[in-house]
Amino acid sequence: MFGYVLRGRKRTDLSKATFGVIIVLIFSLGFGIGGNSELLAALPRVGLDAVVIALLAMLFSVVFVVAARKAVGLK
Repeated sequence: MFGYVLRGRKRTDLSKATFGVIIVLIFSLGFGIGGNSELLAALPRVGLDAVVIALLAMLFSVVFVVAARKAVGLK
């Protein structure tokens, strides 16, 4: 509906506004994390868990791609 109503209007570039909002959100997230002493104390354990999860996700992605390529018959 909005596309039909606004079809004749000139498009506005919102990339700078979007970038500014993202910077504010990242800053506020960092400020909130930095002010939470419990989270800072648990950060090494949480960080290690995050690294392990990321590595396992990459490993199994490669394994499943190789298996799918073999199943389809690609080299």
